[in-house]
Amino acid sequence: MAFHSSLPRTFALLLCSTALAFATPGAAGEATVITLTQTGCQFLEPEGKNYGYAPQNAEDCEKINAENENTRLEKSEPLTLKAGTYHFDVQNKNVPYTLGFWLRGAGLQRAFLPSVSGGGIEEGETKRYTVTLEPGKYVYSCPLNPTLDYALVVE
Repeated sequence: MAFHSSLPRTFALLLCSTALAFATPGAAGEATVITLTQTGCQFLEPEGKNYGYAPQNAEDCEKINAENENTRLEKSEPLTLKAGTYHFDVQNKNVPYTLGFWLRGAGLQRAFLPSVSGGGIEEGETKRYTVTLEPGKYVYSCPLNPTLDYALVVE
């Protein structure tokens, strides 16, 4: 499965949160801001729509995503970026429990590519996660919500 229902809750709290939106290019040498909006069981930006899920806990999202994960991933848009430093501003929009964010290398690249993670995003809050990305394939998600593993490609 693309979401992380098997992760222990304590470990997942160290990781999580997200959805993606727009990049704000910075001046030379500055980080670019990527805004990601997380709602119940999903990130809005890669899916292009709000499905209106209203989970009360992570288990609700596990059930929802198990039913429609493949269809939603096929329709989602991967985020494509150039190598460089990024601020990922992750918003919790109307999710009544704590969220997080986890960006890491995809597949076999997982152990070799840069990653960033963290939690503690309460309803209505935004947290910033900064990482310098190298060329490769990545995924991002929130094990606490939990969301799908959305694709991110760095060229």
